[in-house]
Parts: sequence; C-alpha cells; structure tokens
Amino acid sequence: MITTDFVPGSPCWLDLGAPDVEAAAEFYRAVFDWQAAPYGDQEAGGYSLFRLDGRVVGAVGPLTEEGARSAWTIYFNTPDVEATVKTVEQAGGSVRTPPADVGSSEGGRFAQLTDPQGAQFAVFQPGRYPGVEVVDGPGSLGWIELYTTDAKAAQSFYGTVFGWTTQDMPLPGDGGVYTLVTPAGCAQERMHGGIMAVPEMFEAGGKPYWHPVFGTADCDATVELVRGSGGAVAMGPETAEGVGRLAVCTDPSGAEFVVLTPEPKG
Repeated sequence: MITTDFVPGSPCWLDLGAPDVEAAAEFYRAVFDWQAAPYGDQEAGGYSLFRLDGRVVGAVGPLTEEGARSAWTIYFNTPDVEATVKTVEQAGGSVRTPPADVGSSEGGRFAQLTDPQGAQFAVFQPGRYPGVEVVDGPGSLGWIELYTTDAKAAQSFYGTVFGWTTQDMPLPGDGGVYTLVTPAGCAQERMHGGIMAVPEMFEAGGKPYWHPVFGTADCDATVELVRGSGGAVAMGPETAEGVGRLAVCTDPSGAEFVVLTPEPKG
C-alpha cells in the first residue's frame, strides 16, 4: 500500500497537467469532493493544490510542454534529485525538466523525466513538505500502474533508478503478467504499484504511461459522477477477484485514472 511515510522510490506526489485548470478543478470537486486553491502566490488558473477535508491529495496546473496532452504525473521520492537524474540518463531515460526548486529552496527540488519506452514520470526531493498528506483511502491515491510496451525493460530501468523489487503475478485467462512493485528494502505490505505490458495499446503511436488509482467507497457511484461531470469510462465497473471493484476513467480532457473500491480485508 502507499503510505505517507515516504521512502526512496515510493510515490510521494502527483499532479495533473490540464488545458483548463479551473474546469479540471470543477470536475474533480464533483467526483471526489476535492477543493482546489492556488499554491503560494499563484493566480487563478495556475498551479493549485487539491485538498480533501483540508489535507493535500495532489495538484493541478496548466500544460507547460509543447504538444503535451492532459495527464497525471506521478512523482517518486528521492534523497538527491541530481544523482537520480544522472542515473536515469545512464539507464537510457531522458530529462524533460532539469532539477529545479519548488518555489523557494525550502519547497524541495524536482525533475521531470521519461523512461526508455516513453512513459513520463517525475522525482521529488522533499523540502519543508514531504509530499501528499493523505493516501490509501476514499478520494486519495492508493496505487499506481504503468502500462508499457516492454515490462521486462521497464522493470530493469526502474530497478536501476530506484532499486525496486518486483514480483510477477500471472493474470487469469492467459491475460498476461502483472508485476507488483515494492520500494527497495521494504516488506511486501509496502507494494505501491504494478507494471503491465500491453503493447497492443500503443500500436497506433501512443506512448506508455503511468496512471493513478484513487480509492472510493462505492465504485459504481463514482463512475456515475464521472459520467455526469463530463468524463468517460474506458473499462468497467467490474470486479477483480482479490482486488476489488474498479473502473478505468478519463476526465473531460482525456487524463486517465482508475477508481477502486478495495475488496474487504479478512
């Protein structure tokens, strides 16, 4: 599970690049009851924090890269942004945004990166704030997934960069293999995501990508809120044995996320 006791290589932040920040904020308010407010001295329409019951669950900002599509970006914890960026380049990845301060130097440092298959991600070296303030519950980040063209290559790359340990899990009905990911040196209880090869998804020229999985107390009700607020549902809702009830959704600008009502424990 994802926790706020962040360790190197664990997800610690996420933000949404949107063509219309205020419209995105309204959509996620309707679906998850997130409240958006500008970060620091940002004006309306700039980088804003999403809060649930007063605690930060993520952020949204305008698209800043030419030709970029609306998407969620996952940030992974690192104690040294510069060293991680160097390792990314040595492992065949690339740098989209070089290491930079978040606001002032007290806010921490970040860099935005791309893996060798084309999936975009980011790293964050904490400053005053370590990352999101609530996870693993309704309306917050509970899991992350990478859909890629080459799962083995992705495992090798992220293993080199973050030291993740992995565990392959065959999917039912010859559905392929789903690789579970755990931060270096952590027990299986700290698994934070999965990697899956779905090359057929990218035959038309799309790029591999990470997406977030948000918890919900009622998957079907949340799906109706997505549809009623201008979003769409690409898959589900359906029940996955041992996982829970889930659906793959997109917001009105096409950013993908998953909603999940976890299977009761015990």
